[in-house]
Amino acid sequence: MIEYIKGELTELTPAMATIEAAGVGYGLNISLNTYSAIQNKKEAKLYVYESIREDAYVLFGFYNKKEREMFQLLISVSGVGAGTARMVLSSMSVSELCQAISTGNERVIKGIKGIGLKTAQRIIVDLRDKIVALGIADEIPAGGTMSAPVNNAVKDEAVAALTMLGFSPAPTQKVVLQILQQQPDLPVEQVVKQALKQIK
Repeated sequence: MIEYIKGELTELTPAMATIEAAGVGYGLNISLNTYSAIQNKKEAKLYVYESIREDAYVLFGFYNKKEREMFQLLISVSGVGAGTARMVLSSMSVSELCQAISTGNERVIKGIKGIGLKTAQRIIVDLRDKIVALGIADEIPAGGTMSAPVNNAVKDEAVAALTMLGFSPAPTQKVVLQILQQQPDLPVEQVVKQALKQIK
């Protein structure tokens, strides 16, 4: 079992981090919160969750143990897979999610792509007691912001990240462009977060 991987951060997108350790490059699926925390860093240490299926061996990386624990709690809920759990953790921080669960705010959870009303209710019922043991997490610190005019680099990276999360490129590009026209200085992860709320 891999507990964590620490090494040189050789590649980073809002959905994937590649860390080189002992000459091996590990590709880790990450949430936007982890992306925010490690962007602009040369080295990174990510806690690992290994998803082993018949057809795939996938690694998920998390900036801290709290986020990994929440991911594991989410995938323990019936109807929530690893991709959906990552979507949840890209849409809100661990502490925001804990607050939504503890207050029974199914509307907030239902607002995340891939989560219907029944799944939102299941998440609240199944995890309300478990997150007490987890404790309400502090906000995961955001990385440095990128001040840039509307540019294709931010737009392309945001669209690529959303496409990797399962959205169609055409409507995604339209939403991302609208966001950047209104707020040209937004960093990539904020563009993606806002787009997640707007794309249906």
